[in-house]
Amino acid sequence: THTQTHICACTHTLPAKPCVFPVHVVIATPGRILDLIKKGVAKVDRVQMMVMDEADKLLSQDFVVLIEDIISFLAKNRQILLYSATFPISVQKFMVKHLQKPYEINLMEELTLKGITQFYAYVTERQKVHCLNTLFSRLQINQSIIFCNSTQRVELLAKKITQLGYSCFYIHAKMMQEYRNRVFHDFRNGLCRNLVCTDLFTRGIDIQAVNVVINFDFPKNAETYLHRIGRSGRFGHLGLAINLITSEDRFNLKAIEEQLVTDIKPIPSSIDKSLYVAEYHSASGDCEVEEVEEKPERQQDST
Repeated sequence: THTQTHICACTHTLPAKPCVFPVHVVIATPGRILDLIKKGVAKVDRVQMMVMDEADKLLSQDFVVLIEDIISFLAKNRQILLYSATFPISVQKFMVKHLQKPYEINLMEELTLKGITQFYAYVTERQKVHCLNTLFSRLQINQSIIFCNSTQRVELLAKKITQLGYSCFYIHAKMMQEYRNRVFHDFRNGLCRNLVCTDLFTRGIDIQAVNVVINFDFPKNAETYLHRIGRSGRFGHLGLAINLITSEDRFNLKAIEEQLVTDIKPIPSSIDKSLYVAEYHSASGDCEVEEVEEKPERQQDST
């Protein structure tokens, strides 16, 4: 037997004319496919499946009304598939409304916030190194990974940490692959306690000894945050995540909390070692941390 599938990719630059052959798959943005439906070009009343890639974005306030409108034109027994790195409340509400007993397939089970205690320290840019120095002196770190948002900041911060008297490696995408491999190998073997890196280091790398992750620079989106913080809670181990937040990061902080359905709390003056140090898990032990400013109220700046 011979099977033939016809696929139509729709953009605003393509003419909205009916295809001369039956179409089995249509790939389009929500606005474009809805426009074709309402013009009678795309007849979707017998469509059996709708696939939403990056569902968290498609179900944001910008698109959810369009998605709801599209669904109203589909067959009642249609199947909906959602693909997303994060499942915020908006996606969960959509699932309750439109999906019946959905199956969940998690391909990122290793990237979990379970067992990871998350804090933020509200600081200015100039206070970051001082805050990091305080954390180093007060926390019980097996190994730590410290994330920056650029290769230049990685190198500058690694130099600062070394000047403060702490052992430190660094790694980023502009380094030769052979050198990156050697740094990773030495860090994994425990030759150094601290590693400063970019997001190059967030995927597919597991180091059991890492119990603290510090976002020296706060990430821009929830997926990056999840990949970064997932470093410290691998293999069922406990982990501690500390985020250095400036005034520019406060809106990203709120958005990431909502998208990951998690709570990032202000760093306390004392951190219980049982939250992130294995040998203290069954006993109590506190770690004094210098107090920092409270998180600002999450209101839009007045202009």
